[in-house]
Amino acid sequence: MKITAAVARQAHQDFSIEQVELDEPKDHEVLVRIEGVGLCHTDLVARDRLIPIPLPAVLGHEGAGVVEKIGKAVTKVAVGDHVLMSFNSCGECPRCKEHLPPYCTQFPQLNYVGARPDGSSTLKQNDQAVSGYFFGQSSFASHALANERNIVKVAQDLPIEILGPLGCGLQTGAGGVMRSLACPQGSTIAIFGGGPVGLAAVMGAVIQQCATIILVEPMASRRELALELGAHHVIDPAQGNITEHIRNILPQGVDFAFESSGRGEVVEAALASLGSHGLLGLVGVPPSVETTLNVNLVSLITFGHRIHGIIEGDSDLDTFLPELIQHYQAGKFPFDKLIKKYALSEINQAIQDQAQGRCIKAVLIPEHAHH
Repeated sequence: MKITAAVARQAHQDFSIEQVELDEPKDHEVLVRIEGVGLCHTDLVARDRLIPIPLPAVLGHEGAGVVEKIGKAVTKVAVGDHVLMSFNSCGECPRCKEHLPPYCTQFPQLNYVGARPDGSSTLKQNDQAVSGYFFGQSSFASHALANERNIVKVAQDLPIEILGPLGCGLQTGAGGVMRSLACPQGSTIAIFGGGPVGLAAVMGAVIQQCATIILVEPMASRRELALELGAHHVIDPAQGNITEHIRNILPQGVDFAFESSGRGEVVEAALASLGSHGLLGLVGVPPSVETTLNVNLVSLITFGHRIHGIIEGDSDLDTFLPELIQHYQAGKFPFDKLIKKYALSEINQAIQDQAQGRCIKAVLIPEHAHH
């Protein structure tokens, strides 16, 4: 079928709105009419070739919408259901069997290749293949094909157009604190970076009832929002040594640190702020593939520090996403405060606004969804 999509044609260049041809759903696939899709840093990382998906490509991996068609083997959803989409996983490997699909051994092949695992293309333009199937969806478009494994059915009375970011950025931040680090009640945490992931981590820390929640973030507006969301302290990294600031608040250091910027020097400051047996969770995408870390082995071994690379907040979609939605309905996960809506055709403006801090989380609304 003919669909409208935002196409990435060249690294570091604007997306263009174009018509492309979307394949019919195969056995376990679901055709979703997109009502809203989050704009995530990972989409730009893919456009700019840090994730080597071939261009031209339709990216987008925080989609939500309405099921329009299902493959003949699909049992999880029916036509007309409201769904949110997330990452794809195989369901068969040891990690998937442990309910840890973000660590699926097939993760790169199922999410970053630009085609189905069998090599067939989901998107074409004038008989030329266009990379699709990004995170098993490619939802910067009016419609997307997903698998039943990477969609979750949601209640129809929820604001479907803003739910998409739960499928990546928000579950990464909240799940990072609630599941990967599993911060116990009364523990202390420093969160580095106050974008959507860092602010979702703040909300997750509030849900976990952490006793001290510190956010390190350069933008004043984001520090203010963090306090509103329940952070106890905010630190502007421009105001001197971050680690000293944290140790002024907690002389013993923090039990947990959560790093969402991906910058080496910030990761090192996070490590230095840990207390004894402290655990550092890393979710930030580094600026380049060559980014390395200077770790002082003596302090690591002396204090028993631990470092945990986190993917998608350890979320197993079918239980964790409904849990986050329940918290949202109860007023305990007010992620809607982070969101600003744009038309899909305004994607380049949204990218600029997000980069300059004019909005925290952009959600793109395809034209057909403007009610």
